[in-house]
Amino acid sequence: MTSPSSDFVQSFARGLMVIRSFDATASSQTLSQVAAATGLSRAAARRFLHTLVEEGYAVNNDGQFTLTPRVLELGYSYLSALTLPALAQPRLESLSAQVGESCSMSVLDGTDIHYVSRVAVRKIMTVNITIGTRFPAHSTSMGRVLLAGMPDAEIRSFLDSVPLSHGLTPRSLTDKEQLFEEIIAVRSKGWALVDQELELGLRSLAAPITDAEGKVVAAINISTQSAVSSVNELTGNYLPVLLSTASEISRDLVMASN
Repeated sequence: MTSPSSDFVQSFARGLMVIRSFDATASSQTLSQVAAATGLSRAAARRFLHTLVEEGYAVNNDGQFTLTPRVLELGYSYLSALTLPALAQPRLESLSAQVGESCSMSVLDGTDIHYVSRVAVRKIMTVNITIGTRFPAHSTSMGRVLLAGMPDAEIRSFLDSVPLSHGLTPRSLTDKEQLFEEIIAVRSKGWALVDQELELGLRSLAAPITDAEGKVVAAINISTQSAVSSVNELTGNYLPVLLSTASEISRDLVMASN
């Protein structure tokens, strides 16, 4: 591991680590949970949490710490300079109106997908999905689309880096070779369907967004409950409009970059 440079501020890095410990599956945590998630001592975790509370980035409700919307300010400069979410939002709104389901766009960030745009029709998961929500890429339709855009060697390296022994649901693919073959199949088809692997009762269909060089830079999806839409309905009725929307966003992105 590379040693930190002389300009490295350890306390700042630890503060960021505390913020990152909150996610869609741990939106509210106790002091002990934050300490365990970050590897910090309880005393250090307490100082960082109370600093976040005093600065308005978190609230403390009887020992349960939760981040506030103010944390979005930390990423506003980045998002405001990113043209893709702004370009995609009207297209996603139109797609959602056509199919009557929730639609999102995400990018790959490490081993996760990171939501950067979303139109929600109804709550489809036990966790609340918002801009900034993260999920394991290999278990999601958008993640598999994004992984399919990588060279084979990078896909295998990615799968070597993530824990696969325990799936998120009984339907989750946990065999590395099966996952690799599924991702290659997604590349060939140009879209991905994930049926209740991220959460039971959730089905999702995704397609890639490409730039002027044809590189996959993002993915969009349609998510629905299994009780509402069958697999045949997703692929028969929703897939054509999803692919059309992905093509439109890709074209908008190319035009914006010229």
